[in-house]
Amino acid sequence: MSTTQSERLRGLLEPLVAARDLDLEEIEVTPAGKRRVLRIVVDSDDGVQLDECAELSREASQALDDTDVMGGAPYTLEVSSPGADRPLTEPRHYRRATGRLIKAQLTVEAGAGELVARIVAVDDTALDLEVPGVKGRKPTSRRIAFDEIAKARVELEFNRKSDKRDTRQDEKIDKTRTDENKEEA
Repeated sequence: MSTTQSERLRGLLEPLVAARDLDLEEIEVTPAGKRRVLRIVVDSDDGVQLDECAELSREASQALDDTDVMGGAPYTLEVSSPGADRPLTEPRHYRRATGRLIKAQLTVEAGAGELVARIVAVDDTALDLEVPGVKGRKPTSRRIAFDEIAKARVELEFNRKSDKRDTRQDEKIDKTRTDENKEEA
């Protein structure tokens, strides 16, 4: 029984990724001149730190060197977390985006349109969303099943209003830092 390179790579790398409590989101091999680029994308509910990517890269590199899964041609290994614009395709992606604004293309069965809304909650079958009000209207709630979503992505928000924070606390911290810097000088 023949297996594809992608299946062999997944079989080799998935245990390394799982041992770090990460999810293997994507494996991609693309040509880059005389070389190839092997991209491994990992994620977790708590996000992925740069140090975790570096350590996983070293382990994956060693495992790849010990096998012939990449063949004899040279390649470059990249280990990263998913970008902000990655598509939301699994329930865990939506769960990790709770509180974020998404843009979703709905299926014909769901009304075939575009929906921009904030994820409020996620369960095994659907999303609870808050659809922003238009022209001064209040936001509305909506529940969408995963099978009603053709595709979705997180919308980047550069000017999102933060929750009511006590800015006086931030001022106290800044003053403390300034006083500590004066003492060190």
